[in-house]
Amino acid sequence: MSFTPEHPAALDRRTVLRRAAAVGVLATPAIGLLGACATSGSDGDNEQVAGGTKSEKNPLGVKEDAAIEVVIFNGGYGEKYATDVHEPLYKKAFPKAEVKHQATQAVSTVLQPRFASGNPPEFVNNSGEKLMDFGALVADGQLQDLTELWDAPSVDDPTKKVRDTVVPGTIEAGSFNGKPFVLYYVSTVFGIWYSGKLFKDNGWAPAKNWDEFIALLTKIKAKGITPYGYAGANAAYYQWNVILTHAAKIGGTDVLKNIDNLEDGAWQQDAVKQAATAWAEVGAKFSDKSFEGLKHTDVQLRQNQYKVALYPSGDWLEGEQKKDTPAGFDYQLMPVPSMSASDKLPATALRATAGEGYFVSAKSKNPKGGLEYMRQMLSTAGAKGFTEVVKAPTVVTAGSEGFAFPPGVASSQAALKAAGQDVFNLYFDGWYKELDTEARTATNELMFGRINADAFVERIQKRADAIKKDSSVTKFKR
Repeated sequence: MSFTPEHPAALDRRTVLRRAAAVGVLATPAIGLLGACATSGSDGDNEQVAGGTKSEKNPLGVKEDAAIEVVIFNGGYGEKYATDVHEPLYKKAFPKAEVKHQATQAVSTVLQPRFASGNPPEFVNNSGEKLMDFGALVADGQLQDLTELWDAPSVDDPTKKVRDTVVPGTIEAGSFNGKPFVLYYVSTVFGIWYSGKLFKDNGWAPAKNWDEFIALLTKIKAKGITPYGYAGANAAYYQWNVILTHAAKIGGTDVLKNIDNLEDGAWQQDAVKQAATAWAEVGAKFSDKSFEGLKHTDVQLRQNQYKVALYPSGDWLEGEQKKDTPAGFDYQLMPVPSMSASDKLPATALRATAGEGYFVSAKSKNPKGGLEYMRQMLSTAGAKGFTEVVKAPTVVTAGSEGFAFPPGVASSQAALKAAGQDVFNLYFDGWYKELDTEARTATNELMFGRINADAFVERIQKRADAIKKDSSVTKFKR
């Protein structure tokens, strides 16, 4: 994907979405993964409530005493932003309405049966390892079209539409076949994280190229610290993200575009092989094989204990580890190092996007209430409250003005600015859950020494080819 260059000094999170967003184009009709079971339940128990009277304060026509149910993924951002900020905002606007709240770390496990029986909650934060398949939900007509929300007056200024209060690219990032179905709410930057204190105390500097990186890992290992690690049990995608980010730097952003579009041989491109080969060496020489059985919080805790030096993640990491991070730890982000001077992208290039998906259930009892809940999220109070609780910026343009971010997020925002126009994203994991699962499994096989780079790319390519040939799978392109 190409982007219009802008002066690096002017770059911030408001431009990254315009650069990184892509519209998912529905290529072929398909039976979604929810399948026939999605219509097998009785709709009698879930008759939708009648709408309310539209007014300046209620532009969507929400029934003022109708309950809504909110389901939040209790992961890196926790649930307090919902219970302490967004839900109270909804209650303030509609004091007669009951707001039911549920938090879970297994969204699909909890909600799949409810969607299948025709009784979904109004509002869902669909995230985490066990998220529901967005593509299947769209294909099955389970997601509410958000056009009415985006065209509604904003909470703060009735003369301004909600769509005009968010950074460019936000709506497109959650669109399928030209229609918006998902709100990606959080501005997210990915990279490799380290303790500024640990590096300062040892005289280490973040690496910009591969030779520097291997030299750094060698120095760290000599200190008796595990140089690099990720959690194989539930966060292998943190590592395939690093491998593919590296591949994009080596071969350019078309490497990722080809993968997203299921192009023939996309996973076997030379840039992907080079990156996989390099990171397999890191896994063999500079990591700990026991990490394959650990969850992300286990490895993250070890980093907070100065037992692991470098850890791949998005910039939600700092907030997720807030309770376990020692004073002075000083989270810092290092972009994935370049391979060589012949790379297509510079060392400062990185992956960034709008992350953390939210949707309104079209077949819930009160979808208008779900849309209004989202409108409250997108208010200045909703966005600022979120940022204050989780210390992460949202896509609302006025949402973090004047906010002093903690060291980690401040460093990720600085890295984003330094990247200039060299910001990119990828989408296959959200479009094809089966391919994401295969990539996770193959990544563990590679990093923990059971297969080489050739077998790694061959394995994932085989699964990508099968998905491409399967007419029952909805296809997306960018």
